Formats: sequence, structure tokens, C-alpha cells
Amino acid sequence: MPSRAEPRPAGKVTSLEVAERAGVSRSAVSRVFTPGASVSRKTAEKVRRAADELGYRPNVLARSLMTGRSRMIGLLVAYLDNHFYPIVLEQLSNALQARGYHVLVFMASQAEGDLDRVAEEILDYQVDGMILASVAMTSDIAARCRASGVPVVLFNRRQGEPGELAVVSDNYAGGRLVAEHLLALGRKRIAHIAGWAGASTQADREAGFLDGLRAGGAALFAREVGDFRPELAKKAARRMFAGPELPDAVFVANDYMAFVVMDVLRAELGLSVPGDVAVASFDDVPTSAWPSYDLTSVRQDARAMVAATTELIVARIEGRAAVAPAALPVELIVRSSTVG
Repeated sequence: MPSRAEPRPAGKVTSLEVAERAGVSRSAVSRVFTPGASVSRKTAEKVRRAADELGYRPNVLARSLMTGRSRMIGLLVAYLDNHFYPIVLEQLSNALQARGYHVLVFMASQAEGDLDRVAEEILDYQVDGMILASVAMTSDIAARCRASGVPVVLFNRRQGEPGELAVVSDNYAGGRLVAEHLLALGRKRIAHIAGWAGASTQADREAGFLDGLRAGGAALFAREVGDFRPELAKKAARRMFAGPELPDAVFVANDYMAFVVMDVLRAELGLSVPGDVAVASFDDVPTSAWPSYDLTSVRQDARAMVAATTELIVARIEGRAAVAPAALPVELIVRSSTVG
């Protein structure tokens, strides 16, 4: 009798063999391994015991062909080196697994055509839904998903299209909070290092920041672009602080860039933070609280964003009504990079 202790001859164990070992029908085996299916506790125990003895594992892909449901969700993300996204990916995976779904992660760049190519690959896996994290949904992606009946949720991006499902923080309010904070500290020459211009997060953060400066009777002293990329953020900081009159405060569009900006200011240029320059940012990833940075940052509520995203995608997959929430509240976490 095959068991884990006695390796079985080549060939996969079938559900029929499990049914025969457990003394139940083949359909009972199928129900035991189908999430949400009705089966008695006694039958489930018999089937799982038999499956364990035989080394049986259900073929999820084959089952998806029969049911039309893969219970897989494709996650398309542009980058994972930004510390915010590994945190979100873990939370999304856990939240979706708790609802009976699994995540397939795909990477794509912002290069022309790459998003469409990767989205095509995701759809080839017969996913039940798709989450786009910090990438824009092109018209081609939207059309393919509609044709395939695959719902899409945008995470940490919005495009303003009618009926889109997008989960975002209140980036505008966060940018305004930073401006108000820096003005309250008496800073006069306030600058901004922007992220990628094509991101709604960048546009909203900067709009709120500029409106906050104007409301306080101030104007932007200097602006550079880091494109959400650390190497470009370094170059932006070097250009910004190369003139005869230097900013005394800078709002960097996200923490990922702010860390390297602080490194340039202190290690390369010999400036004191916050003595010479106050530095504030956005996201409040765990590294922001490290003593080496202690960065003032706008905190996004990642758990609330994940919960809203999970509810939206699952609701649409299961045919329930789904309405995108309003922009989620943010909070300014003040640390010694602005208040020494």
C-alpha cells in the first residue's frame, strides 16, 4: 500500500484513487478540495486522511478549467525596491488568501508597450481579477480585461476614468500637511523634489503642497525631478543644492527618494538635517523611523488600502456591487528630520 514512507511508483495520484481509499465518491473528493463546497466533517476527514496517505494534491489548474474560476489574482507592479510595496504585497497576499484567493506577481516597467505585454501574460493565466499597483491602465489593457470579463482595481493610482475602481490615499491633503508643517517651522526657502510626472500620486501631492504654500503666503523656492528613482533623486539633490542660495527645507515626493537625498545632503554636501535643511517626505515606510533617518513623513494607511482593494476585487469577481472608496485619510508623522 503506497504511503509517504513508501515512495509510490512514477505517476500522479488521481482523485479516483483517493475516493477508493476513502470509500467515498469521486465527487466527494472534489468537494473536499473545493473552497466553499458543502461536505460533512466526517467525509472531509476520511478524504484528507486518504489523500495524505497517498500523497495526493488536487490539480488547481485543472479544476479552474472545469469551474471557470482559477481563484488567482494577477498583481502587476512596476517596482518592489520602493519599501512601501513589499509591505503592501505581503498584506495583499495574506488578505486575499484569507478570502480563498492567491496572488500571482508580475513585474513591468513604465517603458512603452511593456505594461500591455505583461498584462497579456497575466490574462493567459486565466486569473479571476487583476490589481495594478502604481502602474497606469492603458486603453489596451482595459479593453482586453473587459473582453475577458476580468475586473481590475488600481492600487495607489487613479486615472479619473468613469467607473474605474481605484484605491488611493488623500495625497493632496498629505502634500498640504507638509507645506503647513514647514511654514509653521519658519522655513522660507522651501523646495520640492518631484516623482514621476505620469503618476497621479505625484500630481496630487505636489498640488496639495503648492496650495499649502500659497495659502501660507509663500511660493516654491526650487523644484527638481527625481522620477521616484534613487539615482535620479541624488542628481536632483546635487543640482538643487549647487547654487549660492540654498533651500532651507525640501519636500521629497516619497521616502524611497528622501533617504538618498538625506545621504547626499549630509555625507556629500556637509549640510545638517534639520539645522541647515528640513526634509519631509511621503509614505512613512518602516525605514523612516530608523535613527539614521528619523524622517518626517506622511503616513499612508497601508492596511486600510489593502482592505479596500481586497473588498473591491473580490466583490467584482463574485458579481457583487463595488464602489471605489473616497481617498483614504493620511497622517503627518513628525520626526527629527524637520524638528531637531
